[in-house]
Amino acid sequence: MSYLNRAKKWLLGTFLVYAVLVSTNLGEFWPFSIYPMFSQAGNPWVRAVVREIPDADAGVVSWEPTSRDMILGRPFAVGPTGINQNDVANFVSKSREWTPRRTEALRRLFHTNLTDRTLLIYRVTGELGDNRSISVRYEPYILMTPDTTILHPEVSP
Repeated sequence: MSYLNRAKKWLLGTFLVYAVLVSTNLGEFWPFSIYPMFSQAGNPWVRAVVREIPDADAGVVSWEPTSRDMILGRPFAVGPTGINQNDVANFVSKSREWTPRRTEALRRLFHTNLTDRTLLIYRVTGELGDNRSISVRYEPYILMTPDTTILHPEVSP
């Protein structure tokens, strides 16, 4: 077998493995996943913000989008509690169907932090608007109490 044929087979095999890995991971496969943040500037983005709210406010959560100045509660720092911010953002941005299994997986991510507090996860959507202005919208998405998880009415199963 010539070197050219062997190189073609290796190259084809590499592209095939890459295609399988990318297709099963929603288009992300390290080391290539770090570059789109530069090449996709200006595209809409979705992140997550976690807030700790008093138990008394849990029953009065409005599911309407709001601005940063009007979000409830105080910031809940996920890093010091051992939760990766990207994991929370991926749950919020990539979950198309919220099955009981997916909801329980999110609760497990926050496991010990839910024993004595109520957390409200906001879905934060940003996009570049007219005249290069940035539009950021905070939408209450998931309310987690020590014993209950309530999803935004539009995404509830």
